[in-house]
Amino acid sequence: MEPNSLKWVGSSCGLHGPYIFYKAFKFTGDGKARILALGDFFFVRCKPEDPICIAELQLLWEERTSKQLLSSSKLYFLPEDTPQGRSVAHGEHEVIAVSEKVIVRLQDLVKWTVPDFSGWANGLKVEPLKSSVLRELGTNGRREALHRYRESTLTSGLNFKDVQRERAHLGQEEDGRKVLVLSYPQYCRYRSVLARLREQPSSLLIDHTVLALGGIAALGGSTRILYCRDTFEHPALLQNESICDEFGEFCSWRKG
Repeated sequence: MEPNSLKWVGSSCGLHGPYIFYKAFKFTGDGKARILALGDFFFVRCKPEDPICIAELQLLWEERTSKQLLSSSKLYFLPEDTPQGRSVAHGEHEVIAVSEKVIVRLQDLVKWTVPDFSGWANGLKVEPLKSSVLRELGTNGRREALHRYRESTLTSGLNFKDVQRERAHLGQEEDGRKVLVLSYPQYCRYRSVLARLREQPSSLLIDHTVLALGGIAALGGSTRILYCRDTFEHPALLQNESICDEFGEFCSWRKG
C-alpha cells in the first residue's frame, strides 16, 4: 500500500457517538487504485504463511478521537484449511465461516488483500453476460436498475450511486463481484434457476423475476459462487497482532 493512499469513498452512512460509518474506501497498491465497499467479497491472507481465504466486508468506520480507520469482516475458509479439515459431508463449493467477526485497521486489511487471485479455482464458475446484453444494459437504464436490486438485497438498501460512479471512473465497476459466498438456501435457489434457464438466452439472467427467484448476473469477468452453512473457531486468529480486540464489544452492539 502506498503511503497516505487510504480515503473514504462516497458519503458517510451513519453516526454513533465518536464513530462515523462509511460505505467504501479507496487505496493504492502497486500503483493501482482499488475500491472496497460494504458487501464486497475479496481474497485475503491473514499472515504470509496462512492459506488464502475470502473476506466479506461488513462494516467500515472512523473513530473521530483517535482518527483510527477500522473495518469488520467475516472470513470464509475452504474446509481443508480449517482445523477439522475436509470431510465427505462438505460440498464441492462449500466454505466455512469463522465464528467471530475480524476487526482490523484499514491499513492492515489492505496488507491482507491478495490482488492476484488467478490461481483460485474453487467454486461454481459463472459465465459473464454476453457483450450484446451488456450494451443493452447501458442504453436502457437496466444496469442502474440491476445495481439498485443488488443494493436492496446485499447491502441493506444503502445508496451506493456515489461509490459506483467512482468505481466506473477507475474502470473497476465489478471488482467486488469476482467471488460471492451465498447462504446454502441461496445457493440451492441459484442452482435451481440455472437448471430452469438451461438453453435459454443469457439476457434472462437480468430479468427482475429471475433475480428475485435467486438468479445472479455477472456483469464482467468470471465470478465464482460458493456457499456457507457452518462456522468454526479459528484459534490462530487470536494470535494475529493485527486483530483489534478492543473494538469487539462495539461490533457486538452493532450486530444487536
